[in-house]
Amino acid sequence: MTTPATPPTPDTGHADIPADARKEQDALDVIVIGAGQAGLAVAWHLTQQHARFVVLDAAPQLGHSWRSRWDSLRLFSPAQYDSLPGMDFPAARDTYPGKDDVADYLTGYAEQFQLPILLGHRVTRLQHHPTTNGQHPVFTVHTSHGPLRARQVVVATGAFQKPHRPSLADALNDRVVQVHSAHYRNPDQLPPGPVLVVGAGNSGLQIAEELATHPTPAGSSDKDGDLERPVHLAVGTTPPQLPQRFAGRDLFWWLSKTGAIHKPATSLLARRMRARGDVVIGTSLSRVKSLGVNARPRVTGAGPNGVEFADGTRLAPASVIWSTGFTADYTWVDVPGVVTDTPRGGTVVHERGVTAVPGLYFIGLPWQHSRGSALLGFVRHDAAWLAERLYAHRTQLPGL
Repeated sequence: MTTPATPPTPDTGHADIPADARKEQDALDVIVIGAGQAGLAVAWHLTQQHARFVVLDAAPQLGHSWRSRWDSLRLFSPAQYDSLPGMDFPAARDTYPGKDDVADYLTGYAEQFQLPILLGHRVTRLQHHPTTNGQHPVFTVHTSHGPLRARQVVVATGAFQKPHRPSLADALNDRVVQVHSAHYRNPDQLPPGPVLVVGAGNSGLQIAEELATHPTPAGSSDKDGDLERPVHLAVGTTPPQLPQRFAGRDLFWWLSKTGAIHKPATSLLARRMRARGDVVIGTSLSRVKSLGVNARPRVTGAGPNGVEFADGTRLAPASVIWSTGFTADYTWVDVPGVVTDTPRGGTVVHERGVTAVPGLYFIGLPWQHSRGSALLGFVRHDAAWLAERLYAHRTQLPGL
């Protein structure tokens, strides 16, 4: 193996690009695209292997996607289940870290292991082509700061890059404040008047609960001086719901003890879990209803006068929070046979993160191998497995 490149400073975002990464004959061993938990977990293993690699991320700072979530967001998994390889999460057992705690942990993780990260480098295109001498393929990663080349690429951007908002949202009156859950921060950013949360998954229920328990903005009291901002929740389907703790143990203790969190996606248990959809953890529809949230059926239409529900009733909201999920964005992956088009932005064709294109890998996908594949403290298992395949493939390439 070759000597690792000198790592750029993780927190600058403008570290020098290794000069040899631009040359086909001296391409890097690996480029990791995405500096979230999945990308950092792989990077740790690459450091142990003394690989010449770099991690690219479009964000201006590490942990940016976590810092950008709503203020009160906390993990479902206790701190003892939130660690990446080589470094424990710095919080007490059975506590639930907030989103800024996670961002700080990722930043500290990169600094602790001096991972070579280039921030502010948006990847615009990924190409795969043979070298001029025909000995082995090379990938070209086009970025906002120019192209880089590597013999292997790991895509660690996940599958939730673009907030999804239904097209009917465009029909609402311009006076209605519309916010996707990805851009929701706290109740104070919403105007007085009825608020509609669309979607009853984890985000929708948590946001509805927060709105229902938050004081109404000044100026929205009724004539008797009582605070009033009715919260409505549009429920398309009711996902399965589990308590955070039962029988004195956290849910993730049970999932780990029984092995359910590690069951491969092809197993009977995993197929049943996937068929039921995402599980709501720690809250429930009955709880938010008990707080005064008005549960409504699915939104079926919208217009200048408001929204219509499946039961024919209508609502004129002052604001709408679209907790309607995300879509994937792989339009920049210009490698045939890797991504298939779907209504939700594309699906990666892979076997446990390994694609049919030698040297191209993915990590951090939902159910990439198990229920834990896209979770902070469990992606390390996929990272270790994938790192072994990266090393085995890399040591077979000519000149290494």
